[in-house]
Amino acid sequence: MAFEYFCRMKVLIDDKIPYIKGAAEWLFDEVSYLPGHTFAGSSELREADALIIRTRTRCDAALLDGTPVKFIATATIGHDHIDKAYLEAADIAWTNCPGCNAASVAQYVRNSILLIAQQHRITPAQLTVGIIGYGHVGRQVRLALTSIGCPTLLNDPPLVSSRDNNFISQSGNECFVDLKDIARRCDVITLHTPLTAEGQWPTYHLIDQRFLDSLERKPVIINAARGGVIDEAALLAAKAEGKVSDLVIDTWEGEPNINKELLDTAFIATPHVAGYSADGKSNATRMALRAVCTHFGIHISDEPRFLQLTAPPPLPDDIKFCGDPTLDALTLYNPLADTRRLKANPQDFEAQRGNYPLRRDNP
Repeated sequence: MAFEYFCRMKVLIDDKIPYIKGAAEWLFDEVSYLPGHTFAGSSELREADALIIRTRTRCDAALLDGTPVKFIATATIGHDHIDKAYLEAADIAWTNCPGCNAASVAQYVRNSILLIAQQHRITPAQLTVGIIGYGHVGRQVRLALTSIGCPTLLNDPPLVSSRDNNFISQSGNECFVDLKDIARRCDVITLHTPLTAEGQWPTYHLIDQRFLDSLERKPVIINAARGGVIDEAALLAAKAEGKVSDLVIDTWEGEPNINKELLDTAFIATPHVAGYSADGKSNATRMALRAVCTHFGIHISDEPRFLQLTAPPPLPDDIKFCGDPTLDALTLYNPLADTRRLKANPQDFEAQRGNYPLRRDNP
């Protein structure tokens, strides 16, 4: 039986992480759940060996000094909420979940472009899309856009510069261009980079006034990366001046206190949920649980049971498909529904994320 592999340990988990209750109790000796922003100073934290968190828990000295925490798994791709230097100095291991929701973000971008094409009465094949950032998410985005006929250009200087990168060695870099080419040739520009302020290729305010002034085709700008990748004031000015045609904004500077003018201006505006499909969440939950088990030497003895406990629910019976690829894609997920909710109640940004309705990125 599975319990023979248990070790004596306590895990504190963000209570908004889905498909984890039941599985965590099956794997670990003691499990507690709290809202991610309330961990600090709690009795549960003072006894926890491991944390499973989201982006709303800032992991630094203020949170962790004096606690027994030895491992942190963030059930997210992003990790800018983790003070890596502190964790290394404190001998606390951590991991994120790269690629967990890549298909979900790709669905968001593809369906946003389908809606934009409908709005302008053109086909997706008439839109050249520039993908800035070609990691797990960017690659899935390109596959999704290729499936609807969009030509794509790629920008990822760190990837191109990596001589031992497997993708580059197999296919060359002829599809990679610099930002000047993205600005000159693209009808849609979609962002999928991490948020970094230092290093050789910082991404903070990568899309700034200088870049926006160089645009030639009045593109749609899509941000499903991190809010700080775009200078929002410069973006609003560019929209007002007609340098960009439409905005699709999922990630915002200052979340959850988002820019109301940007909210009102954007064609699609969503509360940081591009990666929030049930499938993506299930993937993240599984990756986080596996990481904790690996770190503490816990064996998952019954893989089918583990997958069952962490599986997302099926689609409701009232979801019907008609056979038209565009209509079926938007039946499965239409980002305008999320947009209407956010524009009606922007003060509920966090609540809309925490109580997100069921969405699947595949039938």
